[in-house]
Amino acid sequence: MRKFYVGLMSGTSMDGIDAVLVRFGDSSVAVGATHSQPYPAPLRAALIAAAREPLHVELDPSGDLDRQVGEAFSAAALAVIKKSRVKASDISAIGSHGQTLRHQPNAAKPFSLQIGDADIIAAATGVPTVANFRQADIAAGGQGAPLVPPFHRWLLGRSDVNRVVLNIGGIANITVLPAAGAELTGFDTGPGNGLMDAWVHEHLGKPYDNNGEWAASGVVSEQLLERFLKDAYFRLPPPKSTGFEYFNPSWLKNFGVEEFQPADVQATLCELTSRSIALAIRDHADATGEVFVCGGGSHNAHLLARLRENLQGMVVASTSEIGLDPDWVEAVAFAWLAKRSVEGLPGNAPSVTGASQAVILGELHYPPS
Repeated sequence: MRKFYVGLMSGTSMDGIDAVLVRFGDSSVAVGATHSQPYPAPLRAALIAAAREPLHVELDPSGDLDRQVGEAFSAAALAVIKKSRVKASDISAIGSHGQTLRHQPNAAKPFSLQIGDADIIAAATGVPTVANFRQADIAAGGQGAPLVPPFHRWLLGRSDVNRVVLNIGGIANITVLPAAGAELTGFDTGPGNGLMDAWVHEHLGKPYDNNGEWAASGVVSEQLLERFLKDAYFRLPPPKSTGFEYFNPSWLKNFGVEEFQPADVQATLCELTSRSIALAIRDHADATGEVFVCGGGSHNAHLLARLRENLQGMVVASTSEIGLDPDWVEAVAFAWLAKRSVEGLPGNAPSVTGASQAVILGELHYPPS
């Protein structure tokens, strides 16, 4: 009997692929192996260019990118399977998030585009692969995001304390887990690491601000922060989701950032991430007692310090405190969503995405027989 699942994830930072091999219990998960694989530099550059200038992407290059990402995801899946020493025949399915190039849930014709040919993954691994998770929710009238909150509820929802799970990737999102079993909620709060990563890369040539050290060296401009926070997205009620197509370097240029010292802009961007998260939690989950952080932002010491300052009265800790390494939460979630899909069970939460109903997520791709 097939007992294992693989989850593959790459987020809006486009820095690479996280892969996990897991086994699920009734309300628990055992991680058997993990693997992180950066994109080759030329592929990452091409993906970022395609996401930033979508109107300039032609058909042949987009098809080539789909193939290249599929091959990269295949390599990550094979690597984590090899590390686990589990046979492919013992794996029920792979859940592949793919690489998001465009997320437009509020367009006249809503859509979300993830690339990374799942048939390539299935053929390379010999394991059925579930992909394109967001489309069914969008077809049901939802945002197609966030999709991870139902997994958070399944794993962490049994508590006598009101909890929030905060994922800080390129974009930040929260899952609100009420202690009394009230309705699950969650949404994208706004920028996570994405704007900070872009700014430090532009000015220092680094992929990210290690531990927030550059941000900590600057001074927050309350004037600039106030300009940022006037953006309409922060005032939108949930359900809502966003991405790099909105919060990107072009967005920054609308606020006169050239008037300020680069380190002070970085400090203010870090405070924007912290303050917008805190405002979202205060507005929509004010009774929260515990905030558990995952994603790349969980390693930014300065950002976490600012979060603790802005969320005084709440415990702010890593998801490692409740048994799940913060680096692998989303990859595990897509393994869980694949499990839901192959079992014919709904994977979305209409109270989170705004969909009209719960639906089975993803498309199943079989390996050659």
